[in-house]
Amino acid sequence: MKLRFIGIDPNTGTGESPTVWVDESTSELIIQGWKPGPELEAECSVFELPGHAMGIPDHEAVIRIPARMVPLLRKACDVAEGTELR
Repeated sequence: MKLRFIGIDPNTGTGESPTVWVDESTSELIIQGWKPGPELEAECSVFELPGHAMGIPDHEAVIRIPARMVPLLRKACDVAEGTELR
């Protein structure tokens, strides 16, 4: 695993640190965010989508990150796809 740090929430305070990395060996995004709380998790788990079982599997998680981190997610996607402008 080769993690590349992309960025941290620009409004991070002590103990709050939504963060984005890219695993360059697998081209996967790694995202640290806030736990959603039971209400949001329950709402997410009731969606019925083609090819997708209802519920959230035990090995998956719902996370929240602030919209102000969208530029960091775009950059992470570019890094993962190998299209990052240098």
